[in-house]
Formats: sequence, structure tokens, C-alpha cells
Amino acid sequence: MAPLTDFYQLTMAYGHWRAGRHRVPAAAELFFRRGPFGGAFALGAGLAEGLRCLRAFRFSAADVAYLRSVLPSTTEDAFFDYLATLDASEVTVSAVPEGSVIFARVGRARYPPLLWRGCGTVGSHVPGEDGDVTAWLSPQVPFLQVKGPLLVVQLLETMLLCLVNYASLVATNAARFRLLAGPHVKLMEIGLRRAQGPDGALSASKYSYIGGFDCTSNVLAGKLYGIPVRGTIAHSFIMSFTSLEEVQPRELLPLAGGEPVDLLALAKLLLQRVCELLQTPPEKTNRGELAAFVSYAITFPHDFQGLLDTYCVRRSGLPNFCAVALALHQLGYRAIGVRLDSGDLAQQSKEIRRVLRACGAHFQVPWFETIPIAVSNDISEQSLEEFSRELVEVNGSPCMKLTEDEEKMTIPGTKTIYRLYDAAGHPFMDLIALEDEPSPSTGQELAIRVLGRLGETSKVVPTTVEPLHRTYFRDGQVCEPLPSLPEVRSHAQVSLSLLSPAHRRLHEPQPYPVAVTERLHNLLTELQQASQ
Repeated sequence: MAPLTDFYQLTMAYGHWRAGRHRVPAAAELFFRRGPFGGAFALGAGLAEGLRCLRAFRFSAADVAYLRSVLPSTTEDAFFDYLATLDASEVTVSAVPEGSVIFARVGRARYPPLLWRGCGTVGSHVPGEDGDVTAWLSPQVPFLQVKGPLLVVQLLETMLLCLVNYASLVATNAARFRLLAGPHVKLMEIGLRRAQGPDGALSASKYSYIGGFDCTSNVLAGKLYGIPVRGTIAHSFIMSFTSLEEVQPRELLPLAGGEPVDLLALAKLLLQRVCELLQTPPEKTNRGELAAFVSYAITFPHDFQGLLDTYCVRRSGLPNFCAVALALHQLGYRAIGVRLDSGDLAQQSKEIRRVLRACGAHFQVPWFETIPIAVSNDISEQSLEEFSRELVEVNGSPCMKLTEDEEKMTIPGTKTIYRLYDAAGHPFMDLIALEDEPSPSTGQELAIRVLGRLGETSKVVPTTVEPLHRTYFRDGQVCEPLPSLPEVRSHAQVSLSLLSPAHRRLHEPQPYPVAVTERLHNLLTELQQASQ
């Protein structure tokens, strides 16, 4: 995986090697400067993939031969010999557990990238007392921290950003959909046919699941990752039927046993009664659609879902579905739902619910009133929010004025980061401390400086203190057990559930404060004064 990098990383690596700086100890970290999609938080994802690639980080003989062909001819042979010996055995990686909430400055950028800051990639750095290079790091809380020889840390930048950036954006986007939909609405990822190739499709399925989606249409993702797979029928299946004569077989065994029943004949009889109830002419219903519904119901009597908008929802799709679903009911089965894929989804859903309730009452089938209605086709945050608002009465959250804080800032030293929780169990602040400072204690008053208000000292008393980062990689090996995908997904949902409403809301969230200890603030002040 070592060649998964940008070419300029190799030219810089050669520069470090020529200058004799390639083994200088270095540190770098990945963080969001601004919250994705204008929110206050991101979900950290992609850690497991990054660790797997770290373990396999090395240049093969073929890799080195290729690099010889693309680097300038003046590149010394000894540099290529050095590359052939490289691995990640001297690299240490600490990170928040995958699926954890990471806070960033509230921003307007739709897809802000994860950024990489460290002594090997940024001009702002100072030598430590022992001659080592000390990284200057962003005030945002990092998802991942990397320490090791400068040249190796430099080469890891592109690979780690590639593996973590997209994963975190997809997981965060999925989490925002989950927060909008609420805990009980089922969310299904069906982006395979529009994805950026097979790798992008698999990543989207995996990290959407971590962010809170319930299932995927991607069969390969289900096989590889154990994600539940779902799907019923598409418009092409319905349009392939043109007449009732195409239904073969026509009979279905009742769930309780007994003689097979002609489901098509039963559905045709019930269609007349449904059309009378709905005051819809039976001749306006599409017979090919009815044939498709009956054929699918006979094949999957336990999983019948009607796709209603191939033709006309009101005059054809809905009556045909109700007729087949009622026929299944007489044989002891239940339809699992209906789906809409076009038009005004919210308005049509309300009309469909009205019809389902009317049929349930008229035919004395109580479960008909609660048949799930699924919607698809370009569902965005805005359309989902509008859809939810029209279907469910929800009081809007009040907007809060945003405070200003530093756009960019560097903070010196190797640090430890803690998350502070209030008495309600919500995280209310992340605290950055120097690595050798004692850990803050639960119930202990802390003197801190909030970034953006460094001129004043504040005091806080956390009810719970959580160290954010764990060491996952050391001496060339993963040193912390990695959770399974369902465990990461569960952790992500717990992390989201702990957020206070002010930080969780998707529009104009309250900025989440990040603070430094007095000792770290004093160090920052000394270095600023020394640089003047």
C-alpha cells in the first residue's frame, strides 16, 4: 500500500533524505477544521482500514523499480535502496474509537476535507530542546494522531487521508439522515448504481451503515461486511408484464395449509370492491401492473411490497396493491409495505395512508392502517426534513446566534485530549492538555481557556471525564482490538445520542467549545511572545 500516495510526497521524502532529516521524530494529526455539511460534528470513520494499510506499508521490488522510472534521473540509488527497507514499525497511531463524534468549528462548506497538520507538512514548527521537531497542531480535536520518523509520517499522509476522509464524510452524512428521520424510521442505502465505482460503492454501504442506516441494496457489501440486504422490485419488473395471462403459476398455498388458491382470481374479485370503495373505474387500472403484483406476491408471499408509481398511483398502483394485499391477507399473509419513487412524496404518502386506513376499516383488516410507506429517488436532507415535517407535527428548535472563534490556530506540544460531560450525560467541552499533565478528575474544578476567548480564564466542573484517544498501532502492529462493524455502528449511535440538542441539531448548531489547560495556554503565550 506504500505507493498509494501523491507523487510530491516522494519528492519531499527525497528532500528530507538528502538533508539527513528523514529520521527526525515527527508528529501529525487528522482533523476537520469545519464540521461537514454545516454541522457542529463529524463521525470519525475509516480507522480500521487505515490500520490495515499501515500494517502492510512497504515498497515492493516492483514498486521501487517503478519509482526509479518516474523520479528524476538525478535521484541517488541509495535513496531507492532506503525505500526498499521502509515499513511502519516505528510509527505510533492514536485515535478516537471509530464511530466517535468529533467536533469542529461550525462552517458553511458542504464537503470540508479532513486536514493533515504536522511538522512534516506545515511550515510552522519549532525545534524542541532535545533537537527533535515538535508538531504544531490545530485547535480542532483530531480524529487520529501519527508519530514516527519524519519521512515515513510524510509518506503516510495521503494514504490515511484517502482512507479516512471519504469514510468520515459518508458516516457523518448518514448520521445526519438518521437524526432527521428519528430512531424508528428505516433507512436503506441504494446508491450502488450511482457510486464512484465498486470501491466507492462498498465504502458508501459500509460507512452509511456505521452512520445509522439499517440496510443496503448492495449484495457484495452484505456478503463482505454482514450488513442486512433488502430490496423488492423495480419499475422494469412491473413493465415487463403486459397482461394477466402472463401470471404463472397463479395458485398459492394458504399459510395455515390446505388446498392452493388461485390468487389472481381472488385479487381480481377484490379489485372490483376496492375500486368501488375508492370510486375509481376498474378499467383504469393497469392489468400488466396487477399481473406483476400477483406474480411477485405468489413468489414472495411473506415479503410483498408494492411499487405504486410505475403508472398512476391513485388510479392503478394503489388499487392494484390493495387488491393483492387483501388477497394475501385472506390466505394468512401480510404485505410488508408500499414504495413511492417519484412525484410529491409527502403529499402522495398522506393520500396513500388515507386510502390504506379506509381499506383497513372497510374490509376489517386492522394492520392495513399501519402498512409502511417507503420513499426513494434523490432523497436529500432538505427533502427528508420537508417530508418529515409534513407527515409528523414537530416543534422546530429555536435558532441560536453563533459565536466567532479562530479560523486558524496552531498549538504547540504533544497533547492529550479529554471529553468533559455534564450532569445530564452530555459532552459539553473537549479539553486539550500537555501530554505530561495529570488527568483531570471527575468533580474537580478546572481552570481552562476556551479557544476564541483565550484572554479570560473559565472554570468548569465535569461530572465525567473521558480520555479521547487510544493507541491503536505501535511497533508495526495493531495493538488494540478492533471492534466489529456492528459494534462500531452501535458506538456511533450511542455517541450521537449523548449529544445535547444544541450540538446535535443540523441547522445552525451551537458551536462546541474546545479549551486548553492553563499550562498549555502559558506555553502558547511564551512561544507567541518569543516569536515577536
